Amino acid sequence: MSTSSLPPLRLATRGSRQALGQSGVVADAIGAATGRKVELITIETTGDVRLDVPLHVIGGQGVFVKEVQRAVLDGRADLAVHSAKDLPSAPADGLVIAAFCERRDPRDALVGATLDGLVDGATVATGSVRRRAQLARVRPDLQFVELRGNIDSRLAKIPEGGAIVMAVAALDILSISDRIAEILADDEFVPAVGQGCVAVECRADDASTRATLSSIDHVATRRDVEIERAFLAELGSGCSLPVGAHARSGILRTFLADLDTGISISDEIELPDGGDAFDVARAAARAAQDALR
Repeated sequence: MSTSSLPPLRLATRGSRQALGQSGVVADAIGAATGRKVELITIETTGDVRLDVPLHVIGGQGVFVKEVQRAVLDGRADLAVHSAKDLPSAPADGLVIAAFCERRDPRDALVGATLDGLVDGATVATGSVRRRAQLARVRPDLQFVELRGNIDSRLAKIPEGGAIVMAVAALDILSISDRIAEILADDEFVPAVGQGCVAVECRADDASTRATLSSIDHVATRRDVEIERAFLAELGSGCSLPVGAHARSGILRTFLADLDTGISISDEIELPDGGDAFDVARAAARAAQDALR
């Protein structure tokens, strides 16, 4: 049977402009690689609804993915598209990450002002405890306020004389990277685990969809993101901890902080070839935890 005669694959996605943009890229990639058509099914998530509550309070990682995953598990959709940084480190029962799409720019950016351009005591808006901890380490004078909502609403909430923090990849996908005042170096401002990567899940027992998604799986990105996820899994935490990990070109950069004490730990580790890299990532997580104690 030719792919053109098969029914469209049903792709579950959040309804934000960024999520729809990412999902459209995935749908186009599947079509280009296999000729299979894809239709988008939009799902509302807890993270989209509860905009008045900080992410780390309502559950951190997982608040943007659980309802999308459920649509796949109950048969309303064949696959689900997520920002990889939103996925908990533990796999969801019955699902498998069948594709990690080639990573875009993983770095964070300031919108509104550069880091040096922020006056003493300026306000920076971000919902990420990691971003707050990293910025406070180099600029302890800064004040922080919560920032939630879709990209357009966040861009409308730049504090007077201050800035907001956004992912470069999110701005790129919407072709609004011209709003960036400064891109933050990823060796000092270590990105969130999986940042810049789009992950695609399907049912573990759906061999046909898994085979289709293998055509868009980027091998180098998969290895890097899975190493980062091994670091996070060893910590046993999600967005509630200020944690970052970024693997690239055989180097793993990590960040972990304690909000109560203000102590933060950064490291740069050379990764061996093969499966030992995952053991190195897990050992790095344990060492970071021990250093904070």
